[in-house]
Amino acid sequence: RAPPANRSGRLIQRTRNTIETARQQGRLFLSSLRNEPDYPFKLLSTAGKISMDLVKLGLSPFEPPTRLTGDLCGRKQVAWAPPLDLDEVKGCARALNGTVNDVLLCAATGAFHKHFLANGDKIPECGIRVAVPFNLRPLDQPVGALGNQFGLVLVNLPVEAHDPIGRFRKTQDNMNRIKRSYQAQVTYSLLDLFGRGPDILERRALNIIGNKASAVLTNVPGPENPVYLAGSRLKQPMFWVPQTGNIGIGMSIFSYAGTVQFGITVDRNIKTNPQAIMDYFRESYTELRDRALTRPHTGAFLTAEK
Repeated sequence: RAPPANRSGRLIQRTRNTIETARQQGRLFLSSLRNEPDYPFKLLSTAGKISMDLVKLGLSPFEPPTRLTGDLCGRKQVAWAPPLDLDEVKGCARALNGTVNDVLLCAATGAFHKHFLANGDKIPECGIRVAVPFNLRPLDQPVGALGNQFGLVLVNLPVEAHDPIGRFRKTQDNMNRIKRSYQAQVTYSLLDLFGRGPDILERRALNIIGNKASAVLTNVPGPENPVYLAGSRLKQPMFWVPQTGNIGIGMSIFSYAGTVQFGITVDRNIKTNPQAIMDYFRESYTELRDRALTRPHTGAFLTAEK
């Protein structure tokens, strides 16, 4: 255990680092706006939107208790499923005038919906929220230094919706609302700021975010062509997204060589069957795809070939 003098010195230094980080974030924010022709108006407008997103994040309620939440033990169960055909998923997205991410988030929403129904649980009327890492680094920008550049956004999944198309539209609307907001930048700055400050601030920030989401869900674009290791083709790669705070469920989606891989980790104390969630994910995707195929004005855009 460090002497009191050393602990005090470290606390002072970390506080100074926190203040300096806040200054740096402010300078970066201002410099990004100075190139705009309507700089003063843009500054006021953006500052107002960021303030509103910060308030919304702080005032958003904690997640209701469901079988997706609870005390954690730290031991994990994992499950994964056969991959989907990426071209088919893209066709489904085009048919519904959405994105691949919209389709996959809707499938995840349907999986949780089916899981609640199968266990006879009351479905939350306002949906559930998941924490989604949001990449802030441009995909065409070379990585010049180590470190991730991402924020966390809280996305509402409309698990209360029974109809696949209605569920898709609600999911799409929620994602579009997030894309127009500054929530990712706000959480990135806050986590960076608290991470440089005293430990108690960092833990508090992570616990707050953890109490506002039932799961972590991430969709990572992988290599477009097959990867080989020692002459053998890598068939079905998978990663497990880490969870933070009180979150005990992590769903990972990974595109690789024309396929979409998906898997899930669940804390053993959470009353959720990971393999059932994977089965429901595929069922929900199939239902959405089939409904898209039957839409008379969109069927021409979609093929169901494997």
